Amino acid sequence: MKKIVFTGGSGRFAGVFKKLSHTYSIEYPSKKQLNIENFNSILRYLGKKKPHYLIHCAGLSRPMKIHDKNVSKSVLINIIGTSNIVRACIKKKIKLIYFSTNYVYPGTRGNYCETDPVLPINNYAISKLGGECAVQMYKNSLILRICMTEKPFVHKEAFKDVEMNFMFHEDLAKNLLKLIDKKGIINIGGKKQIVYKFAKLTNNKVKPISAKKILGKNFPLKQSMNIKKYLKILKNY
Repeated sequence: MKKIVFTGGSGRFAGVFKKLSHTYSIEYPSKKQLNIENFNSILRYLGKKKPHYLIHCAGLSRPMKIHDKNVSKSVLINIIGTSNIVRACIKKKIKLIYFSTNYVYPGTRGNYCETDPVLPINNYAISKLGGECAVQMYKNSLILRICMTEKPFVHKEAFKDVEMNFMFHEDLAKNLLKLIDKKGIINIGGKKQIVYKFAKLTNNKVKPISAKKILGKNFPLKQSMNIKKYLKILKNY
């Protein structure tokens, strides 16, 4: 049985992923067992477990403002921490799967393909792209640019003028292991739609708000990705 080490095991996505039955042996180390800020901590754990794959889901995400208020923490966890993971996977010859974000794209025209130029829209996205830079230097790797959230939609408000590819954690959880032998970059998400419309599917109380009005006329409103590559992999699996 092939072994997987999954960082970020206490996170929201991992909570959903753990509930599924898997044909792989999966370890979810605590921060005490594997601290991504400490290279030697990573090496010790991987040397003990000897995994075939490492799914790197650990990172600093919400609230988004934390990446503006505490830039050092964002850099330490999302950029340096990911770089430590990459170095360890290189040393131990482990396949690396990295969770990135759709926010690395400019968000001005939508339908972005994996080969399109990137231009992160906020500090969170910059930190995730920083991690991507390290991962892309290691050829035995896969980057997933993901647009997903909890089910039901947890926020009280949703943008009525922003187009994205939101999917629920459950949607990726059931398909993640179908992707881990791929390499390069894959856009991951659901169908293209307005965020408010997606939110209403599971939260009837959500209220529509305008990103343009709140965040300014320069805020990117067309953040959707082209997910044909992802859908083709699932179809041929």
